[in-house]
Amino acid sequence: MKRTYRKSYFGIVALLLCLLLFLTACGSGNGGDTPAGSGAVPEPVTEQSGKSDVKDAPQIAGLTFKDITPLQYATCFTIYNYEDGYALIDIPESGTYLVVPEGKDVPEGLAEDIVILQKPLDKIYLAATSAMALFDATGSIGNIRMSGAEASGWYIDNAVAAMNAGDIIYAGKYSAPDYEMLIKEGCNLAIESTMIYHTPKVKEMIEDLGIPVLVDRSSYEEHPLGRTEWVKMYAVLTDKQAEAEAFFDEQAKVIEELKDFQNTGKTVAFFYVNSNGAIVVRNPKDYIPKMIDIAGGKYAFADLKTDQTASSIQITMEEFFATAVDADFLIYNGSIDTPLTTVDDLIKKDQMFAEFKAVKEGNVWTTGKSFYQATDIVGQMIRDVNIMVTDGDQSAMTFLSKVE
Repeated sequence: MKRTYRKSYFGIVALLLCLLLFLTACGSGNGGDTPAGSGAVPEPVTEQSGKSDVKDAPQIAGLTFKDITPLQYATCFTIYNYEDGYALIDIPESGTYLVVPEGKDVPEGLAEDIVILQKPLDKIYLAATSAMALFDATGSIGNIRMSGAEASGWYIDNAVAAMNAGDIIYAGKYSAPDYEMLIKEGCNLAIESTMIYHTPKVKEMIEDLGIPVLVDRSSYEEHPLGRTEWVKMYAVLTDKQAEAEAFFDEQAKVIEELKDFQNTGKTVAFFYVNSNGAIVVRNPKDYIPKMIDIAGGKYAFADLKTDQTASSIQITMEEFFATAVDADFLIYNGSIDTPLTTVDDLIKKDQMFAEFKAVKEGNVWTTGKSFYQATDIVGQMIRDVNIMVTDGDQSAMTFLSKVE
């Protein structure tokens, strides 16, 4: 697919102004509005109006602006809708993408940096594993032809079934895709995670083949349901907007259920031990600490001082001990490392774990391998943590299991 580049002075100016506006929104998020452990459920971080005036959207010659897709929690993308099924997706620090309906023409006079996504987008190479669940949620796995993970690397039943049936084929991981296969299969869109920026030449090579690249930044959302709300963005690519809205509304109900819940004040440490023996915790501005807060707990590392923007932060065992030794609960991130099966598995990683309050009191928990890929049902994880901190019915849990 050939990208269309046309210059328009007014189009470029308007686009830059909008990019500046939403880049600021993405960077700020809602992180400072609700202190961790406060007991207050964070309000939606944005209420983008679906009735915005024409002046609020990029003007595209030949297209009539209609509205902006309302978003409740996501801040790292914006969808501008135009008449006749056109849509402009703006993902700050990733790109701006014009989705063109099947059989429709690409408008004249577009800014040079707008990437054209011509429907049907039915031969996608998906290297951003967190997005598969969102395609699955709207019944759009059929739009994915190639995967950046093998069948054994997926924890989504429909993805595994599609690969076993040959409907989705392995086309190499993100850093080493099979370029010949992408061409042979007629790939019309590559979806990458921000890991692609570690191998920029790969991204350039894919684009040089005439294949547009969309970089998913859902992991930078500060609210857990912000990640899930990316289902609305992917739905634009597959004409599943109604399904996406209905699905997201169901996930958002968990916030409504917990809005009057009083925070327990119980502290929760979420972590794993890497191959070097260091402890990896979550950045306090990350979506997982907010999950814990919404669920009624207090993230043990809420006051961790860091200038890092990464979602995960590596600290020493001594630093972890100093903060988390008296934590009420330990949750081991089994989606990155191997899930714990016994408490001895944890103590074998470092004998200091035997001194932790949560270990002594039998409050060690682990996630399964599927947790990271389950971006579609993060509401269930929030409910799991709520059950944990309130000593609820463990049989109702989806992701967490107690380690004996």
